[in-house]
Amino acid sequence: MEQNYEEMLELEPYSLEKEKKQELLSRRLISLSRQHYKTCDAYKRIVDAFGIDLKQITSYDELPFLPVRLFKELELRSVPKEEIVKTMTSSGTSGQRVSRIYVDRKTAGYQQKTLVKLVSSFTGSARMPMLIIDCPSVVKNRAMFSARGAGILGFSIFGRDRLYALNDEMELDAEGVGAFLEKHKGEQIFLFGFTFMVWQHFYKELLRLKRQGIVWELSKGILIHGGGWKKLEGEAVSREEFHAGLQKACGLHQIYDYYGMVEQTGCIYMQCEYGHLHASIFSDVIVRRPEDFSVCGIGEKGILQVVSAIPESYPGHSLLTEDEGMLLGEDDCPCKRKGKYFSVIGRLKNAEIRGCSDTYGAEF
Repeated sequence: MEQNYEEMLELEPYSLEKEKKQELLSRRLISLSRQHYKTCDAYKRIVDAFGIDLKQITSYDELPFLPVRLFKELELRSVPKEEIVKTMTSSGTSGQRVSRIYVDRKTAGYQQKTLVKLVSSFTGSARMPMLIIDCPSVVKNRAMFSARGAGILGFSIFGRDRLYALNDEMELDAEGVGAFLEKHKGEQIFLFGFTFMVWQHFYKELLRLKRQGIVWELSKGILIHGGGWKKLEGEAVSREEFHAGLQKACGLHQIYDYYGMVEQTGCIYMQCEYGHLHASIFSDVIVRRPEDFSVCGIGEKGILQVVSAIPESYPGHSLLTEDEGMLLGEDDCPCKRKGKYFSVIGRLKNAEIRGCSDTYGAEF
């Protein structure tokens, strides 16, 4: 029996325990695999080359997975070209090839609705004045989204009266931000940015302003950030120091990291108040041993495979990442959210830097 995605969107994102989630995702992901097999010739050739019979598969953890790097090499598209409304590209340092993700109107709608469900379960449904810790030029070309631009536009749906905190030279607009905070004094402010940029261009500037006697009050703020920690690890900045630094500089204490990728836009893994990344009912993570791709147990390091119930216009529903991670548990996080929770350890050795934060940090 096929699983309709609109019906999945009616459910709370962290409400299903292991067995029910397994059943729901298996129905949806197996039907997606069969659909892509029929409509994407490159996907069909890959599945056939591995000798996999999709009719025999009963659970999503048995499905073939594509390496994310394949999106740099092949045009993986499951709908006619004229149905594509936007093409998204991955982050990459100069000289790197980028992934191209082809999105039709239906898939774009699912991406947005899913992101709303996931993020609003952390922030609430009210739209807040929004401070974007980036520059406006990143989102100029709406037809060809970079991962960074797609992230900003995706999260902008939670904001109103949006202000870019940086100019196109990546300098803090202290006057503009000061006026914005004065205008919205006492209100809950939503801040969004990529991890390295938040630290380099916002936190460090807050310290500089503080030395001049200018202190911004953001204790009611909510910050969501993502895009990788690699560059900050190089500066020996831990998650704890990141949180403590921002709280001391401006009172900001509601801080949520997330893990996600342009190949599975919409299905992000939000970090709870206990520092755990969570898989919702719309996605899942499987940790695999590098030597034979068998499934790792809880507490065992391996390569992260991610599945998403969203993509209909391209076969991005089951992907092997280039990240190393560890499953920490399932259905028993102290935050009470159901589903798997995990940690990302970092990039696999010799893998390209590709997170928005990390690629910007490498160029910076």
